[in-house]
Amino acid sequence: MERAADGWPCEACGAKLAFDPAAGALVCRHCGHTQPVPEAPARSRASALAELDLAAGLRGSLGDAVVESRVSRCPGCGAELELGGTVTATTCPFCATPIIPGQQVHRAIRPQALLPFAVPERDARAAMVAWLGRLWFAPNGLQEYARKGRLLTGIYVPFWTFDAATRSRYAGQRGDAYYETRTVTVQENGRNVQRQERVRRVRWTPVSGWVSRRFDDVLVIGSTSLPQGDTEALAPWDLAALQPMRDDFLSGFQAEAYNVPLRDGHAVARDRMAAVIAQDVRAAIGGDEQRIDRIDTDWSSETFKHILLPVWTAAYRYGGKAWRFVVNGQTGKVRGERPWSVWKITLAVLAAAIVVAIGAWLGQDLQ
Repeated sequence: MERAADGWPCEACGAKLAFDPAAGALVCRHCGHTQPVPEAPARSRASALAELDLAAGLRGSLGDAVVESRVSRCPGCGAELELGGTVTATTCPFCATPIIPGQQVHRAIRPQALLPFAVPERDARAAMVAWLGRLWFAPNGLQEYARKGRLLTGIYVPFWTFDAATRSRYAGQRGDAYYETRTVTVQENGRNVQRQERVRRVRWTPVSGWVSRRFDDVLVIGSTSLPQGDTEALAPWDLAALQPMRDDFLSGFQAEAYNVPLRDGHAVARDRMAAVIAQDVRAAIGGDEQRIDRIDTDWSSETFKHILLPVWTAAYRYGGKAWRFVVNGQTGKVRGERPWSVWKITLAVLAAAIVVAIGAWLGQDLQ
């Protein structure tokens, strides 16, 4: 099957195919014909999912792993989207700002793998509507928006994964708690009274040693289009289900180009690894309390991957501001931003005040 300029042609009618998460196959939106996604050969699969050398990536010497693509930049939030050749205009899935396709060339490390969408759009929308239904103080207009059945946008969001082997030498102090009994004088009814009380003390002992840990697939988002809290709230992701990068899975969806450079993503990953190493050091020190004076870490076998993860998005404007919902395209987990209804909150506060007042009046009446 030869790919057309803007997607895969249907073998039955020639119309454009799109990947259907429910069927796990390419489905024709015109005639309903289904075509399976060909299995990747074992050798090419292993090659596509292989880790890339981090040092080579930071030097910019990855060879054919770097490619050029044309992206369109959102004037609202700065997201860079890879739009199909037939798209003349669209709206940003992250902030609902209109986008006209541009010709900006993006030279970047190509994605090696992706997680295909597993949650159909209808299920993602149902999860979003159910989530909205639990928001008591959301404006009525927002809940109406969800009931109108507006389709969500499926987009592949760029991420980095990092691996490393670490060996860390630490120095610090171990604190072991013990208790002493002391006599104190207190006043009771105007008289001085002596009492005994237990006082917690900590005995500190200098310690040093080594801890080792191997990190695998530390995940860092490669985009600033979504707040970090949103993407972290969508976790966990089952990265064991990663597939080699295939255009078949992209058909019918948008893809975002990364705007967080590899070096910056690596710095974030190292910070996260360092926090885990500090926890390991505290566990190794032991005792009731720990003080860490120094951690010196040797980093080795550092590798990375560039991958795409599936996210359903809905962006809308309310009160002059952009709001968004995101749904994990693998698990259906929902995360969203929402405005607060001042009227609903005011009415709730007034209702609570009335209930308190009635309770106080009844209490006085019974006395």
